[in-house]
Formats: sequence, C-alpha cells, structure tokens
Amino acid sequence: MKIGILGGTFNPVHIGHLILAEEAREKLGLDKIIFVPVNLPPHKGNQDIADAASRFKMLKLAVKGNKYFGVSDIEIKREGRSYTIDTIRVFKKKFPCDQFYFIIGSDLLKYLDEWKDLDEISKLVKFVTATRPGYPLENIPPHFETLKIRAVDVSGFQVRQCIKENKSFRYVVPESVFNFINKKRLYR
Repeated sequence: MKIGILGGTFNPVHIGHLILAEEAREKLGLDKIIFVPVNLPPHKGNQDIADAASRFKMLKLAVKGNKYFGVSDIEIKREGRSYTIDTIRVFKKKFPCDQFYFIIGSDLLKYLDEWKDLDEISKLVKFVTATRPGYPLENIPPHFETLKIRAVDVSGFQVRQCIKENKSFRYVVPESVFNFINKKRLYR
C-alpha cells in the first residue's frame, strides 16, 4: 500500500488540512492518508495549544466518513515531545511492505535543518512538499517531491484568532469540529 502521513499540531484541524490530504491522496495515487497529531510540538511553545485529546477528537470528527482517511494517536500515547523519526520507525516496523509518503506544507521548508534525524527520515519515506499560500516552493531538497494543490489561505492561528475575537470561524473548519470547539469552549 501507498500511505500518506500528515503530521502536525492540528490546532485545530481546518479545511486546508483536509484539502491538502485529499489532493495529495488523489494526485499521488495513495491508498490511505493517516493524520498524526503531535503530543507536544518540538519547535513550538505549548501556549495556546488545545490538549492532545481534544485535538485528536477534532481530527476523528473531521475525517469521519472518508474511507481513505485515518487518525493515529501514536505520538499522543508516546507522550513528551513528538519527533517524526520516532513515528516513522514505528510505522515502518508495523507495516514493512508499505511505501510511506510524508506530506508537509511549503511553510515547513525553512525549518528542516531543525528536524531530528532528517537524513534517516528521508531514507524511510518519500517526502512530499505541498504548496501553501505565502510560502513559495524554494530551496527544496533534491529528494523531495513537490505537489501543487488548491490555494486555501487558512491556518490554525487564524481560526484561534477568530475565536478569541468572537468572530465567525464557521466553514473554515468542518461543522463537527465547529460544534466541538464551541461545546468545549476551546481557544477562549
């Protein structure tokens, strides 16, 4: 099987994440996309991040009904800071015959030199860098595949700002996620 891995904070998951996953699945001919929410991001402060259980639940709600999408709590169960290499090693051990595509947005290209064991990750997966508005596809390592996707200029930060400012964030997140955020009063 060809499996796409889309890791991130997903704070919260929004339509940009879902469009990225769907277009990557279709354009790369992937059999499945696995969303992997971090427990604690290694390169971000932990302020303004919803608890891991809530972010995991929002992802489950967001992908419900899409037979090609799944969510893994591997990094949440591991606890502590989440590193891609640790997750990839587990997936490769569990599914040794599958081919993995690790999908990142072009906004992450400038942080690659901070990744733990990037060379080893590159040997275990095929890296795919997808376009993101405001972040051109520049300085791409030669072994990275690029993927142009529909431009959707939305971010978790923008969603959280709307919530804090009591502005509408409906339709930038799936309806089920919108209802969950309001019910749990997240990001307020």
